[in-house]
Amino acid sequence: MTGSQETVFLQGHIIDSLILAKVLDTILMMGGTFDLQDVTIGATREATSQARIVVRAPSSRVLTEILQAIQPHGAAIEREEDCRFAPAPAAGVFPEEFYATTHLPTQIRLDGEWVEVEGMEMDLGISVDPAKARARTVPMGGVAAGELVVTGRDGIRVTPLARPTERDVFGFMESVVSSERPHQPVIADIARRMQKLGAWYREGRADSKVLLAGGPAIVHAGGRDALAWLIEAGYIQLLFCGNALAAHDMEAGLYGTSLGYGLAGGRSVPHGHEHHLRTINRIRAIGSIQAAVRSGVVTDGIMAACVRRDVKMVMAGTIRDDGPLPGVLTDSMEAQQAMRAEIQGVGFALLVASTLHAIATGNLLPATIPTVCVDVNPAVPTKLADRGSFQAVGLVMDAASFLTELARELGWRP
Repeated sequence: MTGSQETVFLQGHIIDSLILAKVLDTILMMGGTFDLQDVTIGATREATSQARIVVRAPSSRVLTEILQAIQPHGAAIEREEDCRFAPAPAAGVFPEEFYATTHLPTQIRLDGEWVEVEGMEMDLGISVDPAKARARTVPMGGVAAGELVVTGRDGIRVTPLARPTERDVFGFMESVVSSERPHQPVIADIARRMQKLGAWYREGRADSKVLLAGGPAIVHAGGRDALAWLIEAGYIQLLFCGNALAAHDMEAGLYGTSLGYGLAGGRSVPHGHEHHLRTINRIRAIGSIQAAVRSGVVTDGIMAACVRRDVKMVMAGTIRDDGPLPGVLTDSMEAQQAMRAEIQGVGFALLVASTLHAIATGNLLPATIPTVCVDVNPAVPTKLADRGSFQAVGLVMDAASFLTELARELGWRP
């Protein structure tokens, strides 16, 4: 094949994690060819492997597209060049050829040395301080005029995840989503992870927080008590939600309804459609959810458990919200920044019954954090996986069943 070519280098657990196969398959699917050179396979489970690949394409454009596609798998251009960068032309505007990050561990080459990029997250830019030899991710809206931002793809190295040694569902990092997969073994694996992280959190170890991002279907479907117990028992240290989860949780405590539907009686309640509004109004009159709990107005449920256990809550509002409740962030960029700030220290994430919060949270998380996405609609975990969050395991089941089974696995006896 005449045209353009480039030599790339792969190193790590590229055989058992099927990385080499994915790279070669991607090259062929995108219209290129390859020559394998200097392939060395590690002799043990712990040993790494490496491969040098000559990638050929019919044009420089196709070659560039192939290199972009295989870079997230760790394929680094063999030419040892420093990264390029340019000043942001204005506040909130990246240079035209900015590099868009993945959520995998990334390094850039500065003055011949590889520098770790701090705060990895997908779909951001990389801000560089050459004088201090430091690099960090920066959202488009947060870049300052004149700030140096990495451009192009030279001098950038992405490290793919190695398959974990633990023999559980996360050892395979599968993004396959199916309602026919058995749930119990996956939930048992999740419980074991949470038990270990709970012990680490009590010991003060880093990266041991468990995050839950959830939607109001948790309350509607009957998962409120199970989630409240998980929080009270110390298994969850951070909650991302919207106005609705908080409002319907407290509505259930004050009126025994969720969106006007009687949780005990299983039927609509007269004038029940007003209950969430009356709940929001009452909390707004008191001043805060925390004050409502401490004053004894709200005594049970998810919000009460969060306040009693000092669980940090980030509530991101939407355009359809009523009220909203005090503490709900109505500016979406402010909410994104608040969520981003709390990601530090998270070692495990549960995304339950909330399409928007699940995808937003998945995009904020680095690829090293195991994640479970649970929704009755298979499109939600599928969409999360399609966005590139391949550390997410998908479970197609309703929120109440998942949370109830998980809580029972961890010792809840309702």
